[in-house]
This record gives sequence, structure tokens and C-alpha cells, in this order.
Amino acid sequence: MGDVFLADLWCHQVEGVLIEDVLLDGEFVVVRARAVAEWAGCPGCGVVSSRVHSRYVRRLAESAAGGRRVVIELRVRRFHCREPECARTTFVEQVTGLTFRYGRRSVALQAVLEKVALMLAGRAGARLADVLAVAASRSTLLRLIRALPEPVTATPRVLGVDEFALRKGHVYATVLVDIETRRPVDLLPDRSVSTVAEWLTGHPGVEMICRDRSFAYAEAGRIGAPDAVHVADRWHIWKNLAEAVEKTVVRHRALLREPHFQTPAPVLEPLDTTRLQAGPSAGQPRRSGRHSDRIREQHAAVHALLDQGLGLRPIARQLGLARNTVRRLARVASADDLLVGRWTGRTSILDPYKPYLHHRWQEGCTTAAACSKNSANAATAVARASSNATFGNCGMRSRTMTRPARSRPCGM
Repeated sequence: MGDVFLADLWCHQVEGVLIEDVLLDGEFVVVRARAVAEWAGCPGCGVVSSRVHSRYVRRLAESAAGGRRVVIELRVRRFHCREPECARTTFVEQVTGLTFRYGRRSVALQAVLEKVALMLAGRAGARLADVLAVAASRSTLLRLIRALPEPVTATPRVLGVDEFALRKGHVYATVLVDIETRRPVDLLPDRSVSTVAEWLTGHPGVEMICRDRSFAYAEAGRIGAPDAVHVADRWHIWKNLAEAVEKTVVRHRALLREPHFQTPAPVLEPLDTTRLQAGPSAGQPRRSGRHSDRIREQHAAVHALLDQGLGLRPIARQLGLARNTVRRLARVASADDLLVGRWTGRTSILDPYKPYLHHRWQEGCTTAAACSKNSANAATAVARASSNATFGNCGMRSRTMTRPARSRPCGM
């Protein structure tokens, strides 16, 4: 009666197994059993054999019982293959529903860990397995996920196509999503036209392609799914609209009204500003300076080579620039579009003192300490403004600028 109860407890879905004994060994429950089938089929040729070659014991992990780990010590047999032309001379019998080739867990425990891995992935799944008294690391759970066969999915009617970075700025891939179910369909190794077009050709039935404004995806859709309708997804529409609005507002910032309530700036000594070099007006690109001159030279060189019929890669190699830099220069018709940035034209607490600073710079005063000796009132005002802004904010950078002494005004 006891053997029947134990067999029904651990092997109720398995035939051909006889439980001999159950032992308690510390934190483990050891179940000793043996296979009793009269014959076994060769996994290579399928020929049935009953000629036993040898026997050995397999240790299989099973689901926990009473908070203790269960180990099944199963004695199995190795058979001779009766087929002379078979590549296998011997083979080991497998108990259906309990063992699988090279497995160190039972089939039931393997199925449980696969579900845990799919639901919780690595680290969280390993913590749950530890609570269930099952030895499984995060790497083991991830290997179980990779070993699962690819699920068979139907071709989506509305397909979303977008890129994602494997290594930002260097390596990009493509993700395909079923827009109606919001589930990923496939991952492609790159974002080239040929790869995406080949996938679309092999999966006919796509009626609508939801994508960004990339030329590569547009061409791939035209080749692989010529009858599909191309639409822009909602996220890219809002993104492009926000970028266009921000660029327009920054460019026309000079037309915006200033706020009515402003903190009055300290009064400086009257200066003759007719000889001072004025900076760029609000919302307008800077006309001089090392940065602006370099941008204009690069923009002219790139467009000159484009007119000669060269591509972006040859231009980047010839000019010694990054390909993204060449692409950014090639997309704009004027260098001024690159010089009007996000911060151009915004007010600064240093603006009321820029004429005085320009005047002192042209007189040869290139250090903060020298400027502070000229006028106590002006130095104090500039010190307050310079606490949050440096000479670099107004286009002046000096390698000779040193840290002032504690007795002098802070920041100057």
C-alpha cells in the first residue's frame, strides 16, 4: 500500500517507474526508483531493443515537498542498438514524462522553471525559485528562455517599425511590433533597407506600416509590401511638432514681449558704447567667433563636395569629420540654422554688464583681478553677476584667468 501511495504521489503521470524507497537526508527528500520498462527505442534509428548493456543512477531534481528539496535517484539502463547501420552503438532509456536527454531536472520541474523565467526573467525568477526550494540561478533561467522554441506568430495587419540602439551612435537594430496587440513581433539585426524588405517579403499580409520619417524604412516598405499604407505613428508626430515649434520660437524670440515685472539691475557708470563690439542680437546667430567661423567653413566645404557628387562617407573621410557631423551640415541650407541653438537669444543676468566687460577686454584687461581694481562699484556689480556666469558665457575665454584671493570680490 505504501509503494502504491508513493508511486501515485511522485509519478502519477509516469509509467514504467517503480519507487523503491523514500529517505530524509537533512534538507533533502531522496526518492529512490528504477525504470522497469521491458524495452526502449533508439533515439537515432527508432529500432526497439531489449538487450541491456549496463545500468547507472541519474539524479533528478523535482518540485519541493514540505519546503524540502526533492531528489529522485533513478536507476536507468543502457541498451545495445540492434540496427547495424545506426551510428549509435548504445543508448540510454528515457522515461516519458519524467526524464529528457541530458536533463538534471524532471520534466514537471523544467516546465515550472520555464514559466517562472518567462514571467519574471533572471534575478526576480531566481528569488522566487529560492522561495520554492528549487536551486536555479538567474543565468539558468535565462538559458531556459533562450532554449525555448520561437513562438509561431501570425503576420500583423498593422505593423510598427522603428529602430533601437544596441550601442548608441554606432550599432542600431530594428524592432517590429504588432500595433493592434501591442506585442513585439520580431527583432532584426540592423536597420538596412534589404533586411527590412526581406522580412516584409517573407511575411505577406501587412496592410499598414506605422513608422517614422526614415527613408530606409520607407524604401523597405515600398519594396517588401508595395500595397501597404504608410502612416506616421503618434509619438513621432508629437516629437516632430515639438521640435518644429521650439525651433520657430527660438528663432523669433526677439519678437516676444519681456515680462512686466523685472528686478532692476545695478546702475553702472556711463560708458561710451559706440566703440564697443556688440554681441549678437536676441534670436540671431553669432556672426563672429571661433565656433561660428569653424561651422561656416565646414558647412561651405561639405556643400562644395556634395555639389561634386560625393557621398557622406567620402566627405567625412576627406574632411576628417564624423559622419553624423557631415549629415547635420548637409541637411541645412544655411550655416545660420546651426548657429541658432536652444540657448541663443535667452536673457542672462550678465547682459547689463557685457558692454563694460567688452570695454575692459579691449583695453587689455583679461583677468578678473585686474577688472576688479578699476572701479569698486563696477567690480562689485560684475562680481554679483559673475557668481552664476563666467566670461565664457559672453564668448570670451582666457587661459590666464586665475582664482582670486579671498579678500577680493567673489567670482572676480
